This record gives sequence, C-alpha cells and structure tokens, in this order.
Amino acid sequence: MLELTMATVSGAEEGATAGMQMADAPSEPGAVLRVGRDKSVCRLATPDDWLFISRVHLEFLCGPEGTWQVTWLRGSQADPSSEVRLIVGEYAQTLVYGGTVALPRGGNGEIVVRDRTAPRSVNVGFYHEF
Repeated sequence: MLELTMATVSGAEEGATAGMQMADAPSEPGAVLRVGRDKSVCRLATPDDWLFISRVHLEFLCGPEGTWQVTWLRGSQADPSSEVRLIVGEYAQTLVYGGTVALPRGGNGEIVVRDRTAPRSVNVGFYHEF
C-alpha cells in the first residue's frame, strides 16, 4: 500500500495542513496515483491557478515487485517553472525534469514541488507500507 497526503502551502501558511488531501493505492503491479491540476486524472489535485504545477505533474507507479516509483512528468514547457525534491529522513535529492526515482520500500518521506517564481509549494508526504 502507498499512502499519500498533500498540502498546498503559500507564503504565510508554511507549516499549515489545512486543506490536506489524502489518497492511497494497493501495492499491486500497474497501480497508479497522480498529482496535478487535472482533477479528472489526478487523485490529488492542486488549485487550477497554480500554473507551476502541470496538468499531471507527478505520477506514482507500482512496479512488478510491488515497489513504487515517482516520475516528474514532462509538461508542455521545455523548462519547468518548479523544482521537485525528494526528502527521506536527512537524505534529499532533486528530481530531474522527466526523471524517475524509486521510493524506499517500507519507508516514508516527502516530495516537495516548489514554485520558482513565488513562495508556494505542494508538499506530498508518502508512506510505502512494507
């Protein structure tokens, strides 16, 4: 099972969890959870006017061994207007635009999508049940 929580944070709201959304999916091959502005395909949807987030920004996909990975999907722009970081404990890694990284099995962490032009972020916490 992969459990996600998402909070949208802007400026003075840092640290607040109001409006938190949650989603989960079983660790079965082919299971998918998406984060982005398009509510028709994303289980966790950001505000429509947060254009630093793509229509479908992050995709969590369960592989054949029941392990999860996250992909920062390429949007319509050649250069993204956000940056994405994976944080697990004291370890932090910047994701490459269009890149994929495996999530630790039985672990938890956070993926932070930060607007490059304003003090806003989308914080997606994850827990990958072992």
